[in-house]
Formats: sequence, structure tokens, C-alpha cells
Amino acid sequence: MNPSRYGWMFPAAILLVGINLRPSIAVIGPLLDRLQQDTGLTDTGASLLTTLPVALMGVLLLGAGRMRDVLGDRWGIALGLILILISDGLRGSWPGAGTLLATAISGGIGIAMVQALMPAVIRLQAGRRTAGLMGLYSTAIMGGALISGMAGPWLAQAWGWPMALGLWAVPALAGLLMWRGAAGLIVAVPMATKDHFPLHRSRRAWLLLAFFGLGTGAYTLVLAWLPPFYTQLGWSAQGAGGLLGAVTFAEVIAGLAVSLWIDRAQDRRPALLTAIAALLLGMLCLALAPLVMAWPGAVLAGLGIGALFPLSLIVAMDHGETPEEAGAIAGFVQGGGYVLAALLPLLAGFLRQNLADLAPVWWLMALLCLVMARIAIVLRPNLPLKVAVAR
Repeated sequence: MNPSRYGWMFPAAILLVGINLRPSIAVIGPLLDRLQQDTGLTDTGASLLTTLPVALMGVLLLGAGRMRDVLGDRWGIALGLILILISDGLRGSWPGAGTLLATAISGGIGIAMVQALMPAVIRLQAGRRTAGLMGLYSTAIMGGALISGMAGPWLAQAWGWPMALGLWAVPALAGLLMWRGAAGLIVAVPMATKDHFPLHRSRRAWLLLAFFGLGTGAYTLVLAWLPPFYTQLGWSAQGAGGLLGAVTFAEVIAGLAVSLWIDRAQDRRPALLTAIAALLLGMLCLALAPLVMAWPGAVLAGLGIGALFPLSLIVAMDHGETPEEAGAIAGFVQGGGYVLAALLPLLAGFLRQNLADLAPVWWLMALLCLVMARIAIVLRPNLPLKVAVAR
């Protein structure tokens, strides 16, 4: 193996793979009104375009260990990228309500496969650089959402919404090719044979799951319903997409800051509480003054969400004493967390359909920020999950 080639190719593969884990979801929000008009989807049905992939991420992530045993890291991640590629391509080739819902399922499975396996790969290959590369990975995920959320309305205006959805097969193909090149350089490290720690018995594991789920729920909620909220207030699809772009740009900045700084912090709680405070202020801006405070609210929400996503994963993996344990904890936390996160956009769709108003959802998320702050306070550093089983 060429060390210099490995030194740039593995991070590059993480970057390109991560970029492909959100476009199929993020591109929907700014185009949702047009999609509903052309396909006849109701608000609740439209919310399934976000809820289904997010819920499937959770369900499959709960079986991350079994998936790894059957497929292995290299082939499992490659197969996930293939599913994403095919799903995006089908949306561009056969547009319609049925296709949108079916590809929400297949794309969600592909995303889940990658997200179930990638944290353990990073932990195994990166060693002491794990936190930094996890920050790069999560920032890449948010970067993919930024690009697709902003570009979607302009692509739809130029070539129609089917092409705006289908073009994301191209970066998926690029990510697959890069992963194929990097996977051959990855050193296969055998996992230790040992009894699996029963994570469901640990109160700390459930707190980590709830924390990740609520933070990710804020992300999926904003991703799915912030653009329709503003188009309902009279904004254009391009303007609403730009606002979502501001959210995701702030997420990328916060994610980069976490990746550069987090290795220096032994206690993650000050960073967690700062991120929660930014998200809380953003939600209050959207609830109290959505027109006057749209841009500050978007930026604050993005900063909070962007920091919380990598931090919640890093904090969860901190509780593992070995790569195997860290991967198992990440799978458990993400699995249940994504199932929890899927409920928020579904609830928002139900409220919009029955109340014609999304403002109560921002108030609910503000309240959940207080719950997250309470959880963050008890997440003391350097406490392996086996020690915390009764806590």
C-alpha cells in the first residue's frame, strides 16, 4: 500500500461518500409544493418522502452488526451507494407519486447501509484521528444537503423537477468510484471476538439515543418543512431554497469547526450546550417573527444543527472502549435515533394538513431543546458504557 496515496484517498472517499447521503432528501423541500401539485400528494403523504428514508435509516442501523457480518464494510458501503444511485436515476426517468415513495424507501435503505458501516470503518482506520474524520464525514453529509437544497429549485426551473431530482445520480456514481478505489487500500482489521454488551440495558445508551434523535429530528424537520413554511408565507421556491441553503451553509461551518477543534476538548458538554442554545434561538426566531427574523433564525438553527450532528455521534462513540464497541454504540444510537427523528417531519405534515400552520412545530422543537440540554448536562466524559450501565 502507498501510504501517501492512502493518506489522501481515504479522507477523499469519506468526503465524496458523505456528500451523497442527503441530496435525495434535501432536494425535496424546496420543490415540495410543485411536487404535490403535479403528483397529487397530500401534506401527510408528502411528509413520507422525508419520514420513510429517515425511519428506514433507523431500522437498518439497529441491525448494523448483522449487516457487517453478512456484507462486510467495503461491499456494504458500495451496495448502499449503488442503491442511492439507482433511486436518484429512477426519479429522473419515471417521475410520479409512486416512484417518489418507492425511491424514498430504496434510497433510505442505501443511505442507512452506508451510515451503519462508515463510523466503524473510520474508527478502525483513523485511530487517533477518528474525531476529526468523523467531523469531516458529518460535514460532507451536510454539504450534500447544502448543494442539493440550493440547486434544486434552479435546476427544476431550467429542466423540470424530474431532472432536478435525477441529476444526483451523477455524484453518487463519483462517490461509488472513489470508494471502490479507496476500499482496496483499507487495511482489514479483524474485530475481537467477544460477547456483545447489551446496550438496551444501559440508561446512558438510551439517553445518547434520545439526544441524537432529537438533534437529528431538528435537522429533518427543518430540511423537510422550512421551505414549504416560507413558500406558504409568500416566498418563491428559489428564495425558500436559498433560506435552506443558509441553514445548511451554517451547518457546514459548524461541522468544520467541530472537526478542527473537538480533538482538543476532553469534556464535550460546553460545546453541546452552546449548540443547543443556538438551535433554541433559531427556533424562537421562526416561531415569533418568521418574516423579520428569517435569515438570523435560519443561520442560528443551522449552526446548532451542524454542531449537534457530529458532536452527538462523537459523544456516543466516546463511550466505547474498542472500535467494535464504538461501532455498536453508534449503530444503536443512530438506529433508534433516526426512528425518533422520523416522527417530527411526519407530525409537521399532519399539522400542516389539519391546521394549515407550521408555527406550533417550531415551538415544540424549542421545548425539545430544553430536554436536550438536560440530557447533555449528564453526559460526563470518559465514562465507558459498561461502567454506566446502571446510570
